Amino acid sequence: MNDPREPLYSTAVSSSDLNDLLVALRETAAQRDRDGGHAAQEKQWIAEAGLLTLAVPREFGGAGARWTDIYRTIRAIATVDGALAHLLGFQCLQLVSVDVWGNDAQRERYLRGTVDGRWWWGNAVNPLDPRLVATATTDSGYSVTGVKGFCSGTRGSQMMTVSAHDPATGKPIFAVVPTTREGITVHDDWDPIGQRQTDSGSVSFEQVRIDAHEVLHRSELPPTPRATLRTLVSQLVLTNLFVGIAQGALDEARRYVTQHGRPWITSGVEKATDDPYMLQRFGEMRLRAVSAEALAERAAQALDDAWNEGADLTAAARAHVALAVSEAKIVAHRAALEVSENLFDACGARATGASLALDRFWRNARVHTLHDPLDYRVRDVGRYALSGTLPEVSLYT
Repeated sequence: MNDPREPLYSTAVSSSDLNDLLVALRETAAQRDRDGGHAAQEKQWIAEAGLLTLAVPREFGGAGARWTDIYRTIRAIATVDGALAHLLGFQCLQLVSVDVWGNDAQRERYLRGTVDGRWWWGNAVNPLDPRLVATATTDSGYSVTGVKGFCSGTRGSQMMTVSAHDPATGKPIFAVVPTTREGITVHDDWDPIGQRQTDSGSVSFEQVRIDAHEVLHRSELPPTPRATLRTLVSQLVLTNLFVGIAQGALDEARRYVTQHGRPWITSGVEKATDDPYMLQRFGEMRLRAVSAEALAERAAQALDDAWNEGADLTAAARAHVALAVSEAKIVAHRAALEVSENLFDACGARATGASLALDRFWRNARVHTLHDPLDYRVRDVGRYALSGTLPEVSLYT
């Protein structure tokens, strides 16, 4: 029997390798934010750092990292580049989709294939976009036609997950297909104010074949509590993006003020770093960032515990994880927006120079914090605080 004190998972990248990656990404982040487009070179660096298989279990040759370690890595990358942190997070999400929805043969094929082929994964799974329609074929497969929007990571990927509406059942089907399959067109039409390199454009499908062995999950089957953890994996990706953005904005503000800051003319001090109101501002920003990080860590640990329960996970235990995730996401959402805005109050007018691109933190946060309404999460937390009612399973909780 294994020693129960031995970790179930391991980290896949050394701190020095991760630091080298962060330095390289930060050097190009401002220019890439201005240019938009596809970050092929930077994605190659992420692959070379061994991060593509963080969420692949060890039995298939992957890192099998703890969720706490995966989210720390996503947070670290988000401090310098929210878009690429998003791509790594959604890489992990697609692998989890295979893990919880796939059968043994599919897990072997796709998870080990990711390790052997160093595959990047994209997705066309947006649950609120019903335009992609699946028609059953006589060989138990499907033919899919239509369009999906917000298909993060699909450009430049080798594999992708797909959801399509099956009119015969009124429910979605989920599948895996190669991104280059005939009939699939990945459009370069992503042009937001932030998160400009997440490759989140639309994908068109024209009578695309999906074979029976590629169908991951027929949604007429009731999902297990563990299978519904996929939603919480997704929500914690976004949560840790927000935390990383807040931390990155604080880091850039500190760097700018220590190098270029000036005290206000009536402050009575010689250095900006001694200005009492500057100290107060940085104190407030740090409090928001560390509070968000603490709740994100707490939620990730709860997810780790639930994940390790496997088939024994109960609906009640899963609901407590959902509550912790919502609490963390609310605080992280607010921290990302507030710290990235307060950066400019701390740094002053000269920090608005376009070449510095310090506004990218706020723009990245603003784009991603619109993913789903904050008010409904606050409602769920308030309902629990008042009556003890736990969140129900949904597309976002």
